[in-house]
Amino acid sequence: MTIDASPLPTRRLGALEVPAQGLGCLSMTSFYARADPAEALATVRHAIDRGVTLLDTADVQGLGEGERLLGKAVAGRRDHVLLSTKVGLERDRDGEFLGVRGDRAYIRRRCHASLRRLGVDHLDLYVKHWAAPGERIEEAAGALAELVTEGKVRHLCLSEVCADTVRRAHAVHPITAVQSEWSLWSRGIEDEVVPVCRELGIGIIASCPLGRGFLTGRIGSLADLGPPEDFRRALPRFSAANLPRNLAVVAALRPWAAEHGLTLAQLALAWLHHQGDDVVPIPGTARRDHLDENLGAVSTALSAGERAAVEAAVEAAAVRGERYPPFLMQLVDN
Repeated sequence: MTIDASPLPTRRLGALEVPAQGLGCLSMTSFYARADPAEALATVRHAIDRGVTLLDTADVQGLGEGERLLGKAVAGRRDHVLLSTKVGLERDRDGEFLGVRGDRAYIRRRCHASLRRLGVDHLDLYVKHWAAPGERIEEAAGALAELVTEGKVRHLCLSEVCADTVRRAHAVHPITAVQSEWSLWSRGIEDEVVPVCRELGIGIIASCPLGRGFLTGRIGSLADLGPPEDFRRALPRFSAANLPRNLAVVAALRPWAAEHGLTLAQLALAWLHHQGDDVVPIPGTARRDHLDENLGAVSTALSAGERAAVEAAVEAAAVRGERYPPFLMQLVDN
């Protein structure tokens, strides 16, 4: 194993060339422990300085605050970044989830609102956020295609959908990437979604590549999570019953990472970087030191035997619990 500190290599998401690692901005404004806004802003700007130009947010993050923060961070540097935001998950003013939408009027209205909050005239990637059971994805894809024609969107992306939905949307308008959770403890997309993406020439954006912080090794108990509103407290894998059992995953990886001079986060990200030249992880952080740590994984080389050993260690530890509670699980992989 070798670690190279050279500039970021690039990957292909369809016809789009991007740095090998992006930045997820979820934790900057919502869902986890509240971040320091000034440090979050500095982290985005530091990411750009380090060559991390794929910046990912969503209209539901902080009920629009995520887009406002990102817009402020990229002001004056718009031509140096690739902005990605999402549409489809609906929340009320109190943050309560209302469901998933993909109708044309909703997508157009939300796109214009996202452009205003970001302070830009176009989005580099516009992501359809999940799909409701039975949703006619063709309507959403058609609405997104209109936005491309109008110059408001450059590339289309889908999030947390099944292989059939990818095919159907791609038949309406070329899809550049599929963004779904993919990590050492969430590998569900490998069976059907990844093969379909590769058949169609669609790239893969790996979200939550550090297991919502779990694969960093910094969560040893429920006390290490954020305040009561921390979204992870509602997730089965972080429950009082499952978290102690899932710590076996970290225990299995920790000595292996230490032996090879890596942090747990770097090991988890390095494993993803070896899944293909069409895979771009977007680890989220609101801190510059964690950003720098994560970037240490980009040029870390793992042999096939080392990757197999890491996978075997996680498999033996047996991850407990679904990714989401039942009411949200019914909205993913449709």
